[in-house]
Amino acid sequence: MSWRSERIWIELIAGSRKTSNFCWAFILFLGSLGFLLVGTSSYFGRNFISLFPSQQIIFFPQGIVMSFYGIAGLFISSYLWCTISWNVGSGYDRFDIKEGVVCIFRWGFPGKNRRIFLRFLMKDIQSIRIEIKEGIYARRVLYMEIKGQGAIPLTRTDENLTPREIEQKAAELAYFLRVPIEVF
Repeated sequence: MSWRSERIWIELIAGSRKTSNFCWAFILFLGSLGFLLVGTSSYFGRNFISLFPSQQIIFFPQGIVMSFYGIAGLFISSYLWCTISWNVGSGYDRFDIKEGVVCIFRWGFPGKNRRIFLRFLMKDIQSIRIEIKEGIYARRVLYMEIKGQGAIPLTRTDENLTPREIEQKAAELAYFLRVPIEVF
């Protein structure tokens, strides 16, 4: 999602509130709850889940292990639900030719540094860099090279853009900022 005019380009960045994160958090919650219920039913000797009779699972060691996996899964599920509710990683990139400024804003985890705000002068932008790694774990990331600051990522590492899409995005941004493109 982006908005462009002749002088301003605003790119909205999606955070943790994605359908896949909702699905994984929900699946993990249900699975870990099932593990915890099976482990607890083996301890009490009562059937909390009708699929597994409590006599088939002995509390020591199977019930303890299943309870441990259930508790660990609930902690991970809670973490995912928190990142979704805080919308970690969302924000925007704003390129303003009129003022000669680039602003990058992201939401982080709650605390002292929850708001991440970076501001650069356009004259300090050296280039737009594309990093492409193909293979089993393909990775295509767009960076902005800043003099003396290094590379600032502009796309999420898990954003599955095709090579054509990332090249087009890089070309449009480089043309807008009047800087070269580097490919790694």
